[in-house]
Amino acid sequence: MSIVIGAQAPEFQLPDTDGTLWSGRSENGVAATVVVFTCNHCPYALAWHERIAQAARDYAERGVRFLAINPNDASRYPSDSFEAMKQRVRTESWPMPYLRDESQEVARAYDAKTTPDVFVLDAQGRLVYRGAPDGDYDDPAQNATWLREALDAVLAGSQPARSETRPVGCSIKWKR
Repeated sequence: MSIVIGAQAPEFQLPDTDGTLWSGRSENGVAATVVVFTCNHCPYALAWHERIAQAARDYAERGVRFLAINPNDASRYPSDSFEAMKQRVRTESWPMPYLRDESQEVARAYDAKTTPDVFVLDAQGRLVYRGAPDGDYDDPAQNATWLREALDAVLAGSQPARSETRPVGCSIKWKR
């Protein structure tokens, strides 16, 4: 079942690469939350990573929290293991926590389709945007435009003009 625009997003609690538990629940002082399903091996996720990371840096002082979640089956895709996630965070500059969804329950609750699949939640935890960060993974100049438009609208107290786009990327690697 897919969550629809305007619906309350599923709550969750997942560990990051340092073992800290993060909640999907709205917190005081958080104007919006961006939940990004991503991974270590998908060329689409890798192509969009820096644009999403830069948006996280740009919106941090405006009360926007970014949570990156890796739900992929590490037994079939070892580059998506928790250890590989830890290594990646150690060697790259991550402005957001990188969470592990080992059970894949969170990805299923969100009905995540691809890596990346971006969900923007308002301060009350309601879904206001879902889809791709922008229109072309291969064009860094697009700068996560759709994600930024959604965040700008939420921060201005309005609904994004574009509330849903087709997520583009590698399929979630579900456990068999």
